[in-house]
Amino acid sequence: MDVFEAIKKRRSIRRYKRETKIPEEHLLKILEAARLAPSAGNRQPWRFVVVKDPEVKRKLAEACNNQIFIADAQVAIAAIGDPSASRWYPQDPMIAVEHMVLEATELGYGTCWIGAFNEDAVKKVLNIPSELKVVCVIPIGVPDEEPPARPRKAIEEIFHLDRYGNPYRVK
Repeated sequence: MDVFEAIKKRRSIRRYKRETKIPEEHLLKILEAARLAPSAGNRQPWRFVVVKDPEVKRKLAEACNNQIFIADAQVAIAAIGDPSASRWYPQDPMIAVEHMVLEATELGYGTCWIGAFNEDAVKKVLNIPSELKVVCVIPIGVPDEEPPARPRKAIEEIFHLDRYGNPYRVK
């Protein structure tokens, strides 16, 4: 699968096959995709907590506004930004997470961006220092659903040519 195919195939997965495991070599490839992501000034102001323990995943799911499906995924990853390392600490971890999402898709796994969570509760569950910021959480696992593609806005509606208000016209 090439990158564009992974982009087209990616869906937000909220049901996972709990009994199927992710081989460690696949997980390491997903983590390596994040490690190789670009960051402003190559500061790499990110850290990630990889959660495999079922009880910790359950507590994490509760801290994520009771989105219990997170606990059903084989792995959940909390992306953390370090404000002392870069003023771009919210954006840089997001780039790394999207690298993970696309690599997971290529390998046949499902993911879901989780931005709805109680940051203090997540920090407590995962023992994250108070000075760091939780950027998002992503469950990764074997999908137990195949949601259809969601409608997308037209290029002309979201892209502008040379100045805002001049739609980029597709010929």
